[in-house]
Amino acid sequence: MDAQRLINELSRPGASLAALYVITGDDPLLTIEATDALRGIARGAGFLERNAFLMDARSDWSALGMASQSGSLFGDKQLVEISLPTGKPGKTGADALIALAKRCAGQFAEDVLTIISLPRLDKATREGKWASALQSSGKFIDIPSVERHQLPRWIAERLARQSQETDAETLQWLADKVEGNLLAAHQEILKLGLLFEPGKLQAQDIEQSVMNVARYDVFGLRDAMLAGDVPRMIRIMDGLKAEGEALPLVLWAVGEEIRTLARISEAVTGGQDLSSVLRSHRVFGSREPLVRKALSRVSPRSWPAAVQHAHEVDRLIKGLHVSGRLHDPWEEMNRLAMRIAFKPT
Repeated sequence: MDAQRLINELSRPGASLAALYVITGDDPLLTIEATDALRGIARGAGFLERNAFLMDARSDWSALGMASQSGSLFGDKQLVEISLPTGKPGKTGADALIALAKRCAGQFAEDVLTIISLPRLDKATREGKWASALQSSGKFIDIPSVERHQLPRWIAERLARQSQETDAETLQWLADKVEGNLLAAHQEILKLGLLFEPGKLQAQDIEQSVMNVARYDVFGLRDAMLAGDVPRMIRIMDGLKAEGEALPLVLWAVGEEIRTLARISEAVTGGQDLSSVLRSHRVFGSREPLVRKALSRVSPRSWPAAVQHAHEVDRLIKGLHVSGRLHDPWEEMNRLAMRIAFKPT
């Protein structure tokens, strides 16, 4: 659910505000927008006094307990916002959140409305007591990330909100420039709204005004390699190199993935069930289909050589000569990733 869908849902006739909302997601822009939307709806419903808490495991959670149990001294309805950026409340915080969840379970917002903002939680944390209590007692809003293939459409929808549009090729170009950084993408789209009149935007105008704000990261590189998206993989690799990313970190992300897939492939070749092996190696969620795709693309006998290749790149990074390999470790890093991403014809 994004901010607009949240607004639409709460704006329907007869819709009531719950006493507790939990907003979670990976991207700061999307979670901020959802929180802003919910805050605006609450303000319209009379929740005019706002108390905000930035919490972690070392915070004084007793102050939160007092705020969330009592209404305003001045008779206004109260909005309590709790931000837990680490996703780790500690023992005291966990107990406080469980108590809060019990008070709000099945209740509509009367005098106090509580919004809790969390990062996306891993599976183990999600199944813990405090997170489970929040999910069962309040409205749990999980904001999905915008994947690379969804980004052109996302940009087009944002442009349409300010009565602008452009062609599909330019949308793809713009997606390349802002990949991995939705906040910067949002800022660039707003800038286009200020610079140009409503209507169709020309490619050259967008190119002149938009900066390259892509935030390349090693996990994006890993995912592009697994997906077999060679152009994107090379673009991210070049971006990491241009940004001065530490090559040992890049090798760690790629090398660890290759070693994991080599172990999975060996187990499956030995007769084990693929789904069971994936679970034992903690491969699930959006990463699972990428891993399956890579395993189907690369033959089992190729994985040991890829693991050895990763060791040789490590030697190159340390300044050692490796017979048969390029002297530039970045170029050899490209070759290593390519052998996983590229499917021979």
